[in-house]
Parts: sequence; C-alpha cells; structure tokens
Amino acid sequence: MSGATVKIGKTELLVSECQEAQNAMAQTMTRKGPEPIRKRPKPLPFPLNVYQSAIGRKWVMAVSGIVLLGFVVTHMIGNLHLYEGPLEIHEYAETLRNLGTDIIPRTWLLWGVRLLLIASFVIHIHSAYTLKEIGRKANTRANYADGNKKYAASQDFIAANYASRTMRWTGPIILLYLVFHLADLTWGWFSNDWHLGDPYNNVVVSMGNIGVALIYIVANVALAIHIFHGTWSLFQSLGINNPKINKMRRSIAASLAGLILIGNLSFPIAVTVGLIDQENCEAPCGLTAVEAEEATE
Repeated sequence: MSGATVKIGKTELLVSECQEAQNAMAQTMTRKGPEPIRKRPKPLPFPLNVYQSAIGRKWVMAVSGIVLLGFVVTHMIGNLHLYEGPLEIHEYAETLRNLGTDIIPRTWLLWGVRLLLIASFVIHIHSAYTLKEIGRKANTRANYADGNKKYAASQDFIAANYASRTMRWTGPIILLYLVFHLADLTWGWFSNDWHLGDPYNNVVVSMGNIGVALIYIVANVALAIHIFHGTWSLFQSLGINNPKINKMRRSIAASLAGLILIGNLSFPIAVTVGLIDQENCEAPCGLTAVEAEEATE
C-alpha cells in the first residue's frame, strides 16, 4: 500500500505542476501588450488609404516633391528671359497668362497650375511633419525637431550627410522665403515702385536693394541643399534603391541642385553688379518698353 500511495502522490504532484505551468502560460499569452504609438485610424477608401501608412506618406511626399521640383526648374528657366530684356520677360509672362485660351478663358489654366502647386506644397509639408512625428514618438531619444534618434556618443552623424541633417532647417527657410518672394514680387508689398504686369522693373527694383539680394542668395542656397537631399531621397521612397544606381542617384541630385543654385543666384548677382539694370536697356524699360514696341507695329 505504501508503494501505491507514493506513486499516486507523485502523479498528483506532476498534475499540479502541469496545471501551474498551463496557468502561467495562459497569463503570459493574455498579458496586455504595450500601448500603440498612435491609434489606428479608420480605413479610408482607395487611394486615400495609401496616405494612412508611413510608407504611403513617403511615397506621397516624393510625388509632391517631383511636382514642386518641376516648378522650380521651369520657373528658373523662364526667368532667364530677364537677360534678354524687359520686352521678352513681359511676353513670357503674358504667354503664361494666355495658356489654353483656345479652349478655356484667359488665366484659367495658369490658376489650375497654381492650385496644383499649392496642394502639392501643403501635402508635402504635412507628410514631412507627420512622418517626423511618427519617428519621434517611436523613440523616446528622438529629436523633437526632425524625429531622428539621438545617440549617446558622437556617431549620430555617421550615416547622414550635411544635407539630410539640415532638412529640418532648410524646409522652414524655404517656406518663409516663399512667403517673402510672393509679397515682394507678386503682391508688391515692400516697394512703391512695384507695378502690376511689369516683372522686369519689379525684379530690378527689388534685387537692387542689397539686403533683399542677400535674402534671395541665402534662401536659394537653402533651396539647393533641400533639393539635393530631396532628390536623393525620392528615389528610395519610390522604391528605386539599388547599390548599382546609387552613384547615379547622387550625381543626378548634385547636378540638379547645382544648376538650380547657379541659375537662381545669377539673378540677384546680375542686378547687383548692373548686368540687369534699367539704365542699360537700349529701349525704355518696363511697361514703356512694351508700349514702345506696340507703337512701332
């Protein structure tokens, strides 16, 4: 009897240990996990749901960046008409206003492009800010300004170049520059000599002020740095990321940023040194040049 009793006791002990192990496992499986970084939003219909993920927002930021980059390049090329004279830059501006007049009223297409640019600019800023916030909330050691992780040692800049580290500053500089640029040359808030529809005169009057010229120079340096890193990054955001083409990506980014920098810096420098100047015009400048040309026709 004593041997049977011992066996039964061992069996009960094994059963008890198994039950305790099962209970512990059940508690582990049902233990509440960490709180999510952000609440999962309600799914939106396609294609709006693309923007609800971090990858989708990077893709949207890349596409909106391409739209804005196309405008910057086109705008710079169009401004090169300043070197031809007041009549040519005026005709270029009028051509933009008359785009599509064969089928739609005057300036409608131009305003359509402007609305597209405004939407792209807003989306670009929103996606950049929200991606920064996602990165910041995902790591308690992340910077508030850019969402990048802060390292304890000095290796925090090993994997990043100067352009990527300064995106948090070049972005706001470009935004402030855009507001100033519109107020200066489009709305004429800062000069009594500003005239509607006279881009040559407005550029000469504005950039003839050395302080304004310096603002344009600093802002365009920031723009070039932003474009360099943005062009490099958009390939990766769109899934075009291969070691075989990374050297080409860097060359494209550097070439594009360099050409835009040289082109845009040439305007305030040319006005400052007198290369673009009303006194150097063979014909009367500004609107009077247009009127003189029309009178000879």
